[in-house]
Amino acid sequence: MRICWCSVPKPSWDVFFRNANAGAPQGPAGVGALGAHHVTLGFIIIFVEDHGLDPLGLYGLAEEDLDQMFRLPTTTFIGGSEGSLPLREIVRRLEMAYCQHIGVEFMFINDVDQCRWIRQKFETPGVMQFSLEEKRTLLARMIRSTRFEEFLQRKWSSEKRFGLEGCESLIPALKTIIDESSLSGVESVIMGMPHRGRLNVLANVIRKELDQIFCQFDSKLEAADEGSGDVKYHLGTYNKRMNRVSDREVTMSLMANPSHLEAVDPVVQGKTKAEQFYCGDTEGQRVMSILIHGDAAFAGQGIVYETFHLSDLPSYTTHGTVHVVVNNQIGFTTDPRMARSSPYPTDVARVVNAPIFHVNADDPEAVMYVCKVAAEWRTAFHKDVVVDLVSYRRNGHNEIDEPMFTQPLMYKRIRKQRGVLEKFAEKVIGEGVVTTRAYEEEVARYDKICEEAYARSKDEKILHIKHWLDSPWPDFFTVDGQPKSLSCPSTGISEEELGHIGSVAASVPVEDFKIHGGLSRVLKGRANMVSQRVCDWALGEYMAIGSLLKEGIHVRLSGQDVERGTFSHRHHVLHDQNVDKRICIPMNFISPDQAPYTVCNSSLSEYGVLGFELGFAMASPNALVLWEAQFGDFHNTAQCIIDQFISSGQSKWVRQNGIVLLLPHGLEGMGPEHSSARTERFLQMCNDDPDVFPTLTEDFAVRQLFDCNWIVVNCSTPANFFHVLRRQILQPFRKPVSDVRTAVCLITSPPPPPPPPFPPAATHFRRLIPDDGDPEKVKRVVFCSGKIYYELIRERENRGLKEAVAVVRVEQLSPFPFDLVKAETDRYPTADLVWCQEEHKNQGYYDYVKPRIRTAIQPWPPASPARYAGRDPAAAPATGNKPTHLAELRRLLDAAFHLEAGQVE
Repeated sequence: MRICWCSVPKPSWDVFFRNANAGAPQGPAGVGALGAHHVTLGFIIIFVEDHGLDPLGLYGLAEEDLDQMFRLPTTTFIGGSEGSLPLREIVRRLEMAYCQHIGVEFMFINDVDQCRWIRQKFETPGVMQFSLEEKRTLLARMIRSTRFEEFLQRKWSSEKRFGLEGCESLIPALKTIIDESSLSGVESVIMGMPHRGRLNVLANVIRKELDQIFCQFDSKLEAADEGSGDVKYHLGTYNKRMNRVSDREVTMSLMANPSHLEAVDPVVQGKTKAEQFYCGDTEGQRVMSILIHGDAAFAGQGIVYETFHLSDLPSYTTHGTVHVVVNNQIGFTTDPRMARSSPYPTDVARVVNAPIFHVNADDPEAVMYVCKVAAEWRTAFHKDVVVDLVSYRRNGHNEIDEPMFTQPLMYKRIRKQRGVLEKFAEKVIGEGVVTTRAYEEEVARYDKICEEAYARSKDEKILHIKHWLDSPWPDFFTVDGQPKSLSCPSTGISEEELGHIGSVAASVPVEDFKIHGGLSRVLKGRANMVSQRVCDWALGEYMAIGSLLKEGIHVRLSGQDVERGTFSHRHHVLHDQNVDKRICIPMNFISPDQAPYTVCNSSLSEYGVLGFELGFAMASPNALVLWEAQFGDFHNTAQCIIDQFISSGQSKWVRQNGIVLLLPHGLEGMGPEHSSARTERFLQMCNDDPDVFPTLTEDFAVRQLFDCNWIVVNCSTPANFFHVLRRQILQPFRKPVSDVRTAVCLITSPPPPPPPPFPPAATHFRRLIPDDGDPEKVKRVVFCSGKIYYELIRERENRGLKEAVAVVRVEQLSPFPFDLVKAETDRYPTADLVWCQEEHKNQGYYDYVKPRIRTAIQPWPPASPARYAGRDPAAAPATGNKPTHLAELRRLLDAAFHLEAGQVE
């Protein structure tokens, strides 16, 4: 029973306890008839377990009450082998368990077995007994953690490093979790953390070579071998080493992370899920994740909740994560009273029934025990658990920051605080665990290791970012990390294969499976398309994914409502109308030896889910991972992942990724939030130079892709959509396709006739689709992208301008097809040029394509060779008023086809 103690006045409880001791019958508080002593004791135990406080002072119990004997209930383990204890001893043991250096939050967990398990771990007498060897190992780890920070402080006193001073016990904490998990069979540990303590974790947990860490401080180090690089306390790495406790190999990776605290959380979870998937680890017994957090960020960053919220979802669970909070009891300069509305920074974990173990970080033995229990919890229950290292930050936010400006009293106290290593060494020496001489020799030994590494670091001349890969793909690249070729085979497949996949898409390959009548019509329509060798958007997607599965490529598609499709077009998961939760995924019936297909509706999250899928795509290059926004505009709440990890990840961390973002959109009068997908944001972050016409080579199209940071496409046909998805896997490197802009109207209904044909065999993705106009008759060339093409050709037909106006589709916006744009303009030397888009002038593609078209066609007489036809500049992406929408469309079509118009800018 859970009682809200704070809501009851103290005198009433005093009366209650005294009446209970006197044998009074059950009162209004809901006390059971187990006997007076049982009842009183039960409430005391519950209170201390739940609040970590001694309730006796609150209720005015007399001294003689403390000497009464109580029979212990079966719900507590404080008695050990004893069945009865004096109340005084009961309270002492409860205080030892819950009111000293460890505090446990678990009474909110609605599982009796789990609560009983936790009680046993913390209430049983003598549980925190360590062998001499365990204490010596703990001391050695504390020495490494502390002396590493002191070494950096001596060598680079004015450099930012975001050191661990004040929470040095984090290192033995993490190593204990890894030790215990390895003993339980874990082979791979994937970690994410912010910047505080990262260098120490790299050095003493991952065991990155110290000279590789120290050379990062050298201001004379030459530029990185690739990309921009990043500051040292953002970098990740990967290592495989023998765990001395378990005598088993453990692979450890620490994921690179930007300054956006907690942004790495879902990325770690996605990579963990992928590694579990690829090794068949369905229970998380071989692969696990550890997330390290700061207290202010843990409470303040919404991505923490989004990540927790994924923890028990079937397609996202990693079967338990150990969360370690480095609790400085302060943010940058912000006190907890200004930083959160909850009592503890860890309260967000309560929403998923994760137990929370608070521990004084200045007590390394308590830290070690709590972390051991946390690892055992994950092994036993495969659920998340939180370790809150209640510590302090000896320096300011960084080593050159002055914390006394804002927290003078706190930092006066901190400066008087003895270091944890000093106190712990004094304790174990006093216990005879080690001698003073042995301790000093261990300190000198590690100092020597650091000095020797420092000397070696002076030999480094170049900052090799490739030494810091956290997700290596060793078989995918050559020895020096380059692609094995720069050619892409045909993305086409035979018509026989297309027909077979199409027939699966039109079928229900499970017996006695009743589907919805409306869906029967959809499948019949697919079967008709297959027989006629035509294809709509959904079928083109089906064929692309099905063909990759048949070739052994795992495909994962996730996002909000992707199983059916937001626009009721996909239907990759069929539901039996008569049997609850019985489903059929026809895509998994394409071939007996195919790869598995994962299609999963996500929670209503963009930031967390996109980060998860990005992490999933990091684990292997041999998988196609797609995330679809419910509407393309909704990617904006995932902008942090897009900006920090996707567009710049390779440049900062030499980390390729082939994730595909599907962003259905289109200005159709549905209002500002269902229209544009904000193309201009993606294009602004493209790294190609608008003013340089690239050197044309035989492998130009592939080399452009290799050199770009990501690919932006806007397909106007199902066939091109088919080819761009297959190209993601067949090209010899991985780049994010950040913006597959599938127009809503093209998804929900086929384009105007003629009907789109099957994706033709032995072809490639078409970066630009030309018109077939006669160069001698064409007066205007209208360049466009996406579904506006169909509005244009319909209007061209209505105006009788088919011979006078050529409409050219730019399907790949970035990297920009300079060569093909030039070829098209050369075909029509006397025609004027127009760029037409449905987006407003300050949005969409215009600002990106205008200078690139100019560069492609130089020399060109007009000062502005590409005139603009589209909507006027606006703050919102689209109107929500249908008549206004149609009036805007009419104006932009007039501008596109009014041949006598001058410059339309």
